[in-house]
Amino acid sequence: MAQALETKKLSGKEKTSYGLAAVGKDLCYMLSASYVLYYFQDIMGVPAAAMGVILLAARVFDAFNDPIMGIITAKTRTRLGKFRPWLLIGTLLNAVILYVMFSAPPSLTPSGLTAYAAVFYILWGTTYTMMDIPYWSMIPAFTEGGKERENLTTLARSCAGVGSALITIVTVIAVQALGAGNERIGFSRFALIIAAIFVLFEVIAVVTIKEKSTVNVKTNSVGDLFRALIRNDQTMVVVLAIVLVNTAVYITSNLVIYFFKYDVGGDAWYNSYTLFNTFGGAVSILSMMILFPLLRKFFSTTKIFYLGAGSAILGYALLIAIAFLTPMNNIYLLLIPGFLIFAANGILTVLVTVFLANTVDYGELQNGSREESVIFSMQTFVVKLASGIAALAASLTLSINHIQKDSADADSVAMVIDQSARTGLRLSMTVIPIILMVIAILIFAKKFILTEEKVAEITEELHERRQAQEEVN
Repeated sequence: MAQALETKKLSGKEKTSYGLAAVGKDLCYMLSASYVLYYFQDIMGVPAAAMGVILLAARVFDAFNDPIMGIITAKTRTRLGKFRPWLLIGTLLNAVILYVMFSAPPSLTPSGLTAYAAVFYILWGTTYTMMDIPYWSMIPAFTEGGKERENLTTLARSCAGVGSALITIVTVIAVQALGAGNERIGFSRFALIIAAIFVLFEVIAVVTIKEKSTVNVKTNSVGDLFRALIRNDQTMVVVLAIVLVNTAVYITSNLVIYFFKYDVGGDAWYNSYTLFNTFGGAVSILSMMILFPLLRKFFSTTKIFYLGAGSAILGYALLIAIAFLTPMNNIYLLLIPGFLIFAANGILTVLVTVFLANTVDYGELQNGSREESVIFSMQTFVVKLASGIAALAASLTLSINHIQKDSADADSVAMVIDQSARTGLRLSMTVIPIILMVIAILIFAKKFILTEEKVAEITEELHERRQAQEEVN
């Protein structure tokens, strides 16, 4: 009977519930990741520099928190299994903290609000890890492996992308509607709605999915990550490129809401912002699903990397030209550089996984051991690192250019910034990303050796080595 349970295929209901859980958790994640800086800095009046330090510190803390949660999960033994209890507990705690975080009391002093932001943002990150690590780690516990496991992982990643895209598209419009123009109230009410959806979707998954086998959770410490980087020079190159590219993208994504609110302006700036993000989200998804496979028919992955980075640089350059040479009242003109930047983002997102996979084989050939779990866990680590660095850079941009709405006028929709602040904002969200992209290209061109020909050679050599080892055994 036990064996029958272990080999039973996943039902459509189980797949659907797991996908819904991915949508729910990324609704929650993206609301925090994309809008916590804007909420505390622009709406509540917390100094931008202070928010930058808080966001970076929280990301560094996450680097140590993630493996700790993996160890706790691995040692858990309950009737519900080792994963679902933490998925449920983490979700409930995180949902409550999400709502509280976006419901800061306006009566607090500036220092009190800064402390409030620090405490609840770090708590939010801790409790999110509490449910996120078990969510992804539990896949081997209710799948057979092989194609079924691969398909479920792909489904979950796609559903997570849907959750992220929905937040990007609807947040600002929903906040304006729910708060009747008062963003502070609107964010509180919207966070409550997202928290409720988040809990509902995760509870459905906990109830529907049954852990069918006991699996050991492979956890990696921060030390494991750095040892893998030192031992594998090609992983180091890819990681540096990921950090630079993602930092460039995140700087722009952190500042673009200020660009539309204070530079493009207008009483209905949020409509333009929503249109831009809707267009960008669609372009990114289509680039991953259609454009990348199309390019792959004609170009190597290395050339596609250069095409993607070059497209982003061209997009940023066009954005500078449009911002300084034309009136900022034509949102459709901004979609041209937007297309180039968002398409590049989609393409480069796919390439990250491809390049990291190739460095696994390279590391096995060089060092005699495969370090898949360590190398792939770096994706989460470097994305969080890049988001923290970008948040600090964006915060410094806002602080230096004095871009912050008067917190005493909480009901106002927008404010006017002077030309020097407008120029500083435009240059920060374009020139800095261009510089980072150029550095990434230079590092890649000089240090990356895993061309398709080289990968084929490595694959063949590993195959021969394994055959020889089998003959010996």
